[in-house]
Amino acid sequence: MAALRLIFSLLLAAAPAFAQPARDSLTIGITQYPATFHPNIESMAAKSYVGGFIRRPLTSRDPDWNLTCLGCVTVPSLENGLATLEQTPDGKAGIRVTWELREGWAWGDGTPVTAEDLLFAWQAGRDFSTGFGGSEFYRRAYEAIVESPRRITLRFDQVTFEYGASGDWVPLPAHIERARWEAEPRTYRTRSAYETEPTNPGLWNGPFRVAATTPGTGVTLERNPHWSGPAPAFRRINIRTIENTAALEAQLLAGQLDMVAGELGLPLEQVSALERRTRNRFRIEYKPGLVYEHLDLMLDNPILADLRVRQALVMAIDRGQIVARLFEGRQPIAHTTVNPLDGMHDDAVRQWPFDPARAATLLTEAGWTPGPDGIRRNAAGERLSLELMTTAGNRGREAVQQVIQGMWRQAGIEARIRNEPPRVFFSETVSRRRFTGAALFAWISSPENVPRTTLHSDEIPTAARNWSGQNYTGFRNAEMDSLLEALPIELDRERRRVLWHRLQAIYAEQLPVIPLWFRSDAHVWPTWLEGVRPTGHLSPSSNWVEEWRVTR
Repeated sequence: MAALRLIFSLLLAAAPAFAQPARDSLTIGITQYPATFHPNIESMAAKSYVGGFIRRPLTSRDPDWNLTCLGCVTVPSLENGLATLEQTPDGKAGIRVTWELREGWAWGDGTPVTAEDLLFAWQAGRDFSTGFGGSEFYRRAYEAIVESPRRITLRFDQVTFEYGASGDWVPLPAHIERARWEAEPRTYRTRSAYETEPTNPGLWNGPFRVAATTPGTGVTLERNPHWSGPAPAFRRINIRTIENTAALEAQLLAGQLDMVAGELGLPLEQVSALERRTRNRFRIEYKPGLVYEHLDLMLDNPILADLRVRQALVMAIDRGQIVARLFEGRQPIAHTTVNPLDGMHDDAVRQWPFDPARAATLLTEAGWTPGPDGIRRNAAGERLSLELMTTAGNRGREAVQQVIQGMWRQAGIEARIRNEPPRVFFSETVSRRRFTGAALFAWISSPENVPRTTLHSDEIPTAARNWSGQNYTGFRNAEMDSLLEALPIELDRERRRVLWHRLQAIYAEQLPVIPLWFRSDAHVWPTWLEGVRPTGHLSPSSNWVEEWRVTR
């Protein structure tokens, strides 16, 4: 009996250890599926989030908003000698910047990441028929010099205050992609291995690589055996796309998901309600950040080309009421593209209050008078009717749409709601300027991020440019163009602040978009997961997945 009691006691003591579930995989829910996996083609939050697990940029802003190296050894600076002021061949002030790649960095097929991969990315970016984003970077970098397998230098024809940041210039696997690009740069985007065979391990140089994809549904990631950095905690990460946020919450509650990424997950008000119902079942963090919710306006539409109409549209929306009722007052109202958390925000920028009477006056001045059904009409009898689009299935945005539709109707403006899945909305409708009225979505930026790609007239996407650029509204303003060109090369912070304030003044006056609010992201994690650090800016938390740890 004593022996039996001893065995029983040992079994009881061991039971908690056996009860612990094996946590070698993590399942994450997001609301979008990447339209493409290519790092340089199209800008989409889903691609950025997934990309954080499977590839690394040279530099990034970290969760504390400091510029840091991820793929390089040291951030270049004039002080450490990796950046040197010089003259360009035509006598202008220029700068030479050198990046050294960290040792042991490799693609998922074991091929080392080298300066040749960055040289290829530069060459493809310089050929504007390729259709890469961030074209201004490639315009300024007029020469690339491979100094060794792990060192590359770019020569720029301008000295910018962010000269040490590599931006969207990231390594591309030349051993896989160069031949595809050289065959025909203009059609490269559809023939790239990122598009045709995303599970090719040689495409990925992060802690994970793509193991399987189900377009529109999900991506399965597995550890990259050639990753030389700290080992990630998980053997596999499953990223599931559930575009309907009610279904996303249901799967989380059913245990089919471990977490929902705050970068593109559940709306804040939905998470607040979830937190009240489930108490301590999940770890929840609300992270204010540089996420700008707004309505892009198609300025080629004659209705929206009239500034008085744009002013009336914003004054007919009670943004304060929407934020109070839908978002529990957590989202600061936006008056410009620059977030108050950014040191360059102008607190004195013009604000457009909710003013239905003034909105009505402006519409009448613009030639739109009330019709028999309350919708305004012009002299030709045409209705004041606009299409209002957003990403289908996002419960928060769809609720905002309904409220805006009602508020605009009170002002005599008809809003016709038409929504699309995110992958169609972003990759086809918005990026190719196929929307006709207003498009509701968010821009995510980094601290003091000059918005050239969204506001400069050279960045209006066209077929001739292979749809690069993100000035989807078609905004054209000569002074704004000059500011966007002057800002990056002004090294004095206080003089730069003056330029930033003028940029915000033009933006608030001209209203190329309707500012709504700055978003706080709601992150939902399991209680056993630690180390996730939301950034509140353009670089997602997945860029530091090797810091994520299972606690029990």
